[in-house]
Amino acid sequence: MLKIFKKKKQENITECADAPKIPQHIAFICDGNRRWAEARGLPPLAGHQAGITNFENLVDWFIARGVTTITFFLFSTENWNRSQEEVDFLMDLFYTELDKNMRHALEKNLRYRVVGSRDKLPTKLAKKCDELESASAENTGGTVVFALNYGGQDEIVAAVNDAIAAGEPVTKETFETFLDTGELLPIDLMVRTSNEFRISNFLLWKLAYAELLFIPQHWPDLVRSEELWQFTLDEYAKRNRRFGGGKKADYSGKKHKGK
Repeated sequence: MLKIFKKKKQENITECADAPKIPQHIAFICDGNRRWAEARGLPPLAGHQAGITNFENLVDWFIARGVTTITFFLFSTENWNRSQEEVDFLMDLFYTELDKNMRHALEKNLRYRVVGSRDKLPTKLAKKCDELESASAENTGGTVVFALNYGGQDEIVAAVNDAIAAGEPVTKETFETFLDTGELLPIDLMVRTSNEFRISNFLLWKLAYAELLFIPQHWPDLVRSEELWQFTLDEYAKRNRRFGGGKKADYSGKKHKGK
């Protein structure tokens, strides 16, 4: 009986070792909505509508495969420079979607967070953000984060001022408690669509050791494509994350047999 137990235990260890690496926190910069629409002869705003199609299925798919936190960069502090027509359209779209997300949160036991300043958001949208966070705060099935009116540098500056006001020296760990995103896991994989090769002031602290993946497809293509979702996980599984470590090098200049 003891031998059988040991064998089964070893088999379980082997199975775990062979299991694919899954990012615990994956973050998306959702780029290319307008370009997607223009390439199809559609009004630019139609791309934003297409960008939310199938969103909840994407979330459910990644959560089912072991991802525990998914963050979406929806609207940056710089996006207020867009036309008033586009900004107004987006604010109404976000409000409508957050209302739907409330049902999704309750049905799937998901916690929703909205990070970024509420100051410039329309009052009803800011209130809806608060309601969604409050209603889903105790859910344990996974975390979905929207970065809305968010800027990474602004977040860090605000955290610095809060730390100064607290009057105590900080460590990396205690400084995180002042960040809006402080309780979130570090980002393991950041995916940006539409062949843009920048991080654009996005979650700068949490991106410190993230793997970066840039793909040519526009966001409305990715949000609908299970094939692309699998591609992101496959690409992550290929990465060798060393966090500044790795194999020890021999700096002696001597040649060694078998090396």
